[in-house]
Amino acid sequence: MSSLARPTNGRMIGGVCAALARRFGTSATTMRVIFVLSCLLPGPQFLLYIALWVLLPSEDKAARTAW
Repeated sequence: MSSLARPTNGRMIGGVCAALARRFGTSATTMRVIFVLSCLLPGPQFLLYIALWVLLPSEDKAARTAW
């Protein structure tokens, strides 16, 4: 599994689904479909997406700050 950072390529909105897909070894499309389907259920999906967008570093920033 790779590190959790939002990729610079393959983003749709914030790159959160692409980062999660890369981390868990699935396609970004599959992760996006799972997210959209989860929005049909009650819960804080949008808040979680926004929080991950803010908290996950961008791939280019993560490469600059790596040890």
